[in-house]
Amino acid sequence: MSVFRYCFFLILILSVSLPFVFYAITLHAQKSLRRLKFSVSSTLVEDCKAITEDKVSFLKENALKTSSGKFNCTEYITQNHYITRVLSAEEAAFPLAYIITLHKEFETFERLFRAVYMPQNVYCIHVDGKAPAALQQAVRRLVGCFPNAFLASRTERVVYGGVSRLRADLHCMRDLLASAVPWRYLLNACGQDFPLKTNWEIIQHLKAHRGKNITPGVLPPAHVTARTKYVHREQLYSFFSFMLPTFVRKARPPHNLTIYFGSAYIAVTRPFVEFVLQDPRAIDLLAWSEDTYSPDEHFWVTLNRIPAATSPGCCQPRRRPSPWPTSSPCTRSLRPLSGSSGLSTCLKMSTASTWMARRRLPCSKRCGAW
Repeated sequence: MSVFRYCFFLILILSVSLPFVFYAITLHAQKSLRRLKFSVSSTLVEDCKAITEDKVSFLKENALKTSSGKFNCTEYITQNHYITRVLSAEEAAFPLAYIITLHKEFETFERLFRAVYMPQNVYCIHVDGKAPAALQQAVRRLVGCFPNAFLASRTERVVYGGVSRLRADLHCMRDLLASAVPWRYLLNACGQDFPLKTNWEIIQHLKAHRGKNITPGVLPPAHVTARTKYVHREQLYSFFSFMLPTFVRKARPPHNLTIYFGSAYIAVTRPFVEFVLQDPRAIDLLAWSEDTYSPDEHFWVTLNRIPAATSPGCCQPRRRPSPWPTSSPCTRSLRPLSGSSGLSTCLKMSTASTWMARRRLPCSKRCGAW
């Protein structure tokens, strides 16, 4: 009987005390969680403040590491947080093709590639034939880690402002059409660019164009008419290169085409890429553009202004909203930018409609912390 009474009192005590114990544990856990959240929030506030104030020491400490020396591909992909699986069914159904051209700053290119890389997309990388052997080797080693990335099958010794820059894109276009990836749109970028939108956000923007190309441009302003009015010749030497202007007048454009000027950076449909490489008007325009200045700034937009019945994805001959406006610091423009206004400016651009920022020093080194 005494044993029964003892057990009864023990059960009674436990039934009364356990709720209090559970409550105390829960209360302690909630307080700890609140302290943790406060700590994390405080840290994030401090980090954001350090970024916007361009504190170099913070950025160097927290920047994602770039490759150096020998490395194992599996370890490299894991340690550098590459995305290795498709993030959504929508993105899987809308693969993109990228052309990236570069001639310097491997680490800047590496950060760009990591930022735009998705396993469902395909990437063609063109390294300037004049680039140092160390740069070419580093790019080849990096690209070799990814089955959906490759070097261009043909390499150009690029002269700034010359047709060789346009040919670099065309070589990659042929290679990308030959790839097994059924990409929907093609985008080109410079190795010093950096994306301001996610892959999903870019796809939403492209879908909104309903199969149209994005090649912003206008009829030629007075200050650029000489680019296609007179002959310009590439001059390539061992240690430098440039475009030589002449007073030799060019013939009129083939097929009575109206020349437009715009951005060298585009987002175009797969049928348009096929048109560029196969249509006689495109082939003849390329031949005519061989001795013009910066033909990549009139070639795409001129072909895109051919009526829709014959040029896939073309638009009416009016200015379309540009994904790379020319008025903001750090953004793409029709001319290369000479500098930047720091990370605080770059962060503001992330809320704008731009897709890419041209990363130049000091921005090019410090944006790597993103």
